[in-house]
Amino acid sequence: MTTDHDEHQEVSVRHRHTLTRLLAATALALPLALPATPAAAAPTATPTRQLDDVIPAPVETRPDPRGTFTLSPLTVIRTTPHSAAARQIGRQLADTLRPATGYPLPVLPVPATPLPEIALLIGGAGSRVGQEGYQLDVTRHRVTIRANTPAGLFAGTQTLRQLLPAQIEAAQRQRTTWAVPGGRIIDYPRFAYRGAMLDLARHFHTVPEIKTYIDLLSQYKINYLHLHLSDDQGWRIQIDSWPRLTTVGGGPGTGVDGVGPGYLTKDDYKAVTAYAAARQITIVPEIDMPGHTNAAQSTYAELNCDGVAPPPRTDIAVGYSSLCIDDELTYRFVEDVIRELAEITPGPYLHVGGDEAHATTDEEYATFMRRVLPLVNKYGKRAYGWNEVMQVDPASDVIAQYWGTGTTNADLAEAVARGNKVVMSPANKAYLDMKYDRNTPLGLSWAAYIEVRDAYDWDPAQRVTGVGEDALLGVEAPLWSETLRSIDDIEYMAFPRLPAIAELGWSTAASHDWESFRARLGEQAPRWRLQQVNYYPSPQVTWS
Repeated sequence: MTTDHDEHQEVSVRHRHTLTRLLAATALALPLALPATPAAAAPTATPTRQLDDVIPAPVETRPDPRGTFTLSPLTVIRTTPHSAAARQIGRQLADTLRPATGYPLPVLPVPATPLPEIALLIGGAGSRVGQEGYQLDVTRHRVTIRANTPAGLFAGTQTLRQLLPAQIEAAQRQRTTWAVPGGRIIDYPRFAYRGAMLDLARHFHTVPEIKTYIDLLSQYKINYLHLHLSDDQGWRIQIDSWPRLTTVGGGPGTGVDGVGPGYLTKDDYKAVTAYAAARQITIVPEIDMPGHTNAAQSTYAELNCDGVAPPPRTDIAVGYSSLCIDDELTYRFVEDVIRELAEITPGPYLHVGGDEAHATTDEEYATFMRRVLPLVNKYGKRAYGWNEVMQVDPASDVIAQYWGTGTTNADLAEAVARGNKVVMSPANKAYLDMKYDRNTPLGLSWAAYIEVRDAYDWDPAQRVTGVGEDALLGVEAPLWSETLRSIDDIEYMAFPRLPAIAELGWSTAASHDWESFRARLGEQAPRWRLQQVNYYPSPQVTWS
């Protein structure tokens, strides 16, 4: 009598034989399918990279020089059977590797293959790597990435991407040896929140530009993208119950100098959110209030205490605008915005701004926040605001984003003692819109000049007195858009400082080392050039 196990084994054997014949036939046909290469163009000799040549720095590496794996036309990408998430990540990896290698790299959701393979497996990675970490093993015959969640598996594929030669980022077939250094990596993040922020209000950035930024962020294990959707100069998200917010507040003539009009429809926002989620990034939307509201108040006169709409503003001044704190219409407006935004936001957080509300008194500010913060909870989200919100002693689940330049903040320290969590974004360390030096053509300098080492050489857990490791949810690198106009501008200000903040968020404090980071950062340059990233060639770094 044949058992189920015997039948399974027989099927598996037949499957392997069929698979081998199929892929062997594919490999034989491969030269006919690829662009012709001149006979003189032999593969270039590319030095094998090391396991620790990665940004962010892994927690633990165990090299094995005998275990180098080389991609070939027969290599397959095997994913956990019956796992749609693993298969999607496998397809993303294949899409990344195919252009430069020219290899088929079929994605196979099967238990095993006899072929050289990259195995992407969800489950059984062990408790040490947690929910976002991974274990990567490289032998001569296979690369295995194992994680407990899709987020960890995706992170592992981004490490694998950096372990391959830089030419892997090319859009056309390259003639090189695609070697992956042998050994094991055990890796997991220091902080759960590793964020970047993009300001759409001061200058609107299009959906393709946002997606390009998401692609770049995901390579460095950034897992949150905070979108600043409203400010004095523009309103950038569709709100059905207040339709003129976008057509007027986000229309022609809005943005700094009147040259940044545009807005996201709800469908646009959902598309960006889905695109980010596929790359393990969660969108955090922000509506800044009660200040930074001139775009709304100049559109709807009834949002002003005197019923008179102020003129639109296209300068970069701050602190002059405020919603009418004592008018019930204000709270109807705010609740409409929060409700509609929460409905289209799958992520857990909704940012209410709260900074630079200089046109409100302390009492008015407290009145406003004590009514608004609970509305975020009412619609199923966790409230998040700039560190000024801690002045009102909010509930312990409210998150503070610290943007100050000092190393003491009594309100923040008291909030931490009550149990509030903090995201660190000190403006003189983490703000990507600050100039690198006085000659930088873009950016501002009110907080500091921030060179690459300035962005890297600080510890989030030692930045503010009373705000230690246990109080931190993570770090974020904001990028404000007063001087930005294009994706090239975004890239120039973010790179190479964004990878520095990413390493602070992911890598252990003990691994922090400027000389090591500087060397690894310099090796990113060929990748960025192939990706057409417009980076700043800092003189502090020796660029490959």
